[in-house]
Amino acid sequence: MDKKKITVFTPCYNEEGNVFSLVKTVEDVFKKLPQYEYEHFFIDNGSTDNTQTILREIARSNKLIKAIFNVKNFGHIRSPYYGLMQCKGDAVITLVADFQDPPEMIPQFLSKWEEGYKLVLGIKHKSKENPVMFTARKFFYNLLAKASGGTEAPLKNFTGFGLYDKQFLDVVRKIDDPYPYFRGMVTDFGFNRFEIEYTQPVRRAGKTKNNLFTLYDMAMLGFVNHSKLPLRLSAFIGFVTSVLSFLTAFVYLVYKLVYWENFDVGIAPLVIGIFFFASVQLFFIGIIGEYIGAIHTQVRKRPLVVEKERINFD
Repeated sequence: MDKKKITVFTPCYNEEGNVFSLVKTVEDVFKKLPQYEYEHFFIDNGSTDNTQTILREIARSNKLIKAIFNVKNFGHIRSPYYGLMQCKGDAVITLVADFQDPPEMIPQFLSKWEEGYKLVLGIKHKSKENPVMFTARKFFYNLLAKASGGTEAPLKNFTGFGLYDKQFLDVVRKIDDPYPYFRGMVTDFGFNRFEIEYTQPVRRAGKTKNNLFTLYDMAMLGFVNHSKLPLRLSAFIGFVTSVLSFLTAFVYLVYKLVYWENFDVGIAPLVIGIFFFASVQLFFIGIIGEYIGAIHTQVRKRPLVVEKERINFD
């Protein structure tokens, strides 16, 4: 009887301190799972350290290690998604390179997959990262859940860590999206899923590649893909402020007519009003710009990444 093939998928960028340890850890996990055939596939997003050199050395002696090297850094959205679409196993398990996705959970994922679940997802209910960042992420997911309205919102505290059945990935491959929000796709298609809570450990080596821009980019991508609330909110606030402005102007007019000699309007209300309405307009112009930018990205139809090299692919 043929063994089921499991692809462990790891996107990486400047992870020279982690990739070798991760390969050995995953290898040790699958030594205890002889009923499966596995491969470990890395996609490197144009690392500037020794990550690619280390992966070449490992792959030279271990044909279970596969790698794709991009010609440059294509960002934290496109490269992992492209790599995931190249996975050919009966199931794919995603692991980040820094050990914040615990490899020891792989047997749990496989056990639930064998029970018939097409998606087995890791949900971090606690984290050893900066508590401020964890609280901020939790606030964002709660906000996105409320803003999603009738659609099913992306899972709270879900980072992408989990197991994905080949049937699910075959559906995802049909989506022609040059800037996809994968975390939201797991709830879009109705596949049965099982969620496993875990405590996210700290990064084992190196520094996180996330910064304010990448976090903002991910947050806005989630809103653009799963909610029209910001657009509708801009129309609602515009209507309410216009009504308030009219009422305020009417009150000032009446007050001035009644107390013509004593009431001096002054310039302060005018200045405050101008700055308030200008800031509101700029904010919602920015929101509308995010949606237009998403449309612009779709229209250009550029490739997710451009490969420089493949290793150990037949």
